[in-house]
Amino acid sequence: MPEALTSQQIAAALRYATDWLGVYKEQVNALNVYPVPDGDTGTNMHLTMQSIRRELDTCDEDSMPSVAKAIAYGGLLGARGNSGVILSQLFKGFSEAIRDQKTVSPDTLKTAFEQASRLGYAAVMKPVEGTILTVAREVGTGARRAKVSSVEGLLECALKSGQDALEKTPDQLPALKQAGVVDSGGQGYLYILQGMLAYLQDKPLPEAPKIESYAGQQVEHEEFGYCTEFLMKDCTLPIEKVRELVAPYGDSLLVVGAEGYVKGHIHTNEPDELLSTVARHGNMVRTKVEDMSEQHTEILSMAGASTRAEEDLPQSGLVAVASGYGLVKVFRSLGARVVSGGQTQNPSVQDILDAAKSVTAREIIILPNNKNVIMAAQKAAELLGDHVKVLPTRTLGQGMSAAIGFSSFSSAEEQLESMQDSASRVTTLEVTRASRSVELNGLDIQEGGVIGLKDDELVFAGDTPEEAVLEMLKTTFTDQTVATIFTGPNVDQEQIDALMNTLQEQFPDLMVEVHAGGPDLYDYLVTLE
Repeated sequence: MPEALTSQQIAAALRYATDWLGVYKEQVNALNVYPVPDGDTGTNMHLTMQSIRRELDTCDEDSMPSVAKAIAYGGLLGARGNSGVILSQLFKGFSEAIRDQKTVSPDTLKTAFEQASRLGYAAVMKPVEGTILTVAREVGTGARRAKVSSVEGLLECALKSGQDALEKTPDQLPALKQAGVVDSGGQGYLYILQGMLAYLQDKPLPEAPKIESYAGQQVEHEEFGYCTEFLMKDCTLPIEKVRELVAPYGDSLLVVGAEGYVKGHIHTNEPDELLSTVARHGNMVRTKVEDMSEQHTEILSMAGASTRAEEDLPQSGLVAVASGYGLVKVFRSLGARVVSGGQTQNPSVQDILDAAKSVTAREIIILPNNKNVIMAAQKAAELLGDHVKVLPTRTLGQGMSAAIGFSSFSSAEEQLESMQDSASRVTTLEVTRASRSVELNGLDIQEGGVIGLKDDELVFAGDTPEEAVLEMLKTTFTDQTVATIFTGPNVDQEQIDALMNTLQEQFPDLMVEVHAGGPDLYDYLVTLE
């Protein structure tokens, strides 16, 4: 076993740890219980690790500073949920300790685990013992006390100390004892360290354990109903000020930063107002709002899936790819299991596979809702079998219209044609910002400028998002048109009110509905029927 790890070995160990956690992801999800009600702890931690792996794949692996930056940057950008944000800070601390080292010796690893724990605790306003923080602290303590000369030996000592701490978590949190489980985040963290050790020992990936029950069946509903997250760049406030700004809106608050970005997580009843307030102080890159009561319902359905008789299953289930919490809420209300993703955030085949496997139905229909996701959806369907069908919706507007016509009582074959017909009658207008300067379709487009797309075709370039909506409507409006507008996180209420007033003046017969929670990179998404 090596006495020290190179930057390439650190990168390889973390890649393998990502796959190792993936094996146990659902088991970690099954452990999750109140008072941390993000019901997909394993999934959130795995997504965070996958983001680290993506950054490692593009960094200079021969450079320890480059690997360290990839770990910190990837963790923050990919952090999901309470557990994912804390995990990102653990790895930020880890990366800071190794950044300036030529190799990672046992002594360096001791410092890295201790620094990981310090940053994890610093990220949480009111740290709670019996959680991932406790396990991370004891991992650091076990590492510091180890009297070994190899990295393998140090990891074994750290894991033993962390495992002992994990087994005591039910004595620290009554909710864990009541449910008869250990802390899910702490377990997930140990699986990551197990994966690093398994890489050093050249162990194969194990089989995924069978999930017999979900602790979330015993979850209580908390005061705040929406798990809300944001990722912002070019922030004009220090992180401490952002934390103070967000704190009054709820609890389970985390606000952290790395490499020029600020990441926030909070449970609140006012996600719209919170995101609008934060957006005034920087450029919003990504937001996510999850209804935790709906998460709980999904957990219960997954828990009961293995015990439902075949004759009790619905005929059809629905999977939809979507981003933007308002749109996600619509798809869920129409009976879909939602895969997070879309423009610039295309989900993988595995993401779609996982979602489809979690649907309890004889047949499944997948709505990719983006032209760049269709092939991944088709590949997932191919791997799953003939009972899974893909309706190749190219926009979120098409997907919503198709989902409205979905029925769990009808076979996929019976409703695919009518759903496709509904999708074809929808026009989708998207207002976003240009990622580069170019001349295209007779338009002079400047990087960062407002652009408008009609059913994926670039048709507008101009000065304001509101102008884009108005100009595109002029070419699509009819007396029977109904418009549904989803607003993005960078649009404030004053802009929305001004747009609505202008629409009323210029299109008095237009029926309009406005909803918050459009896709993160869009100012407006408009569906016309």
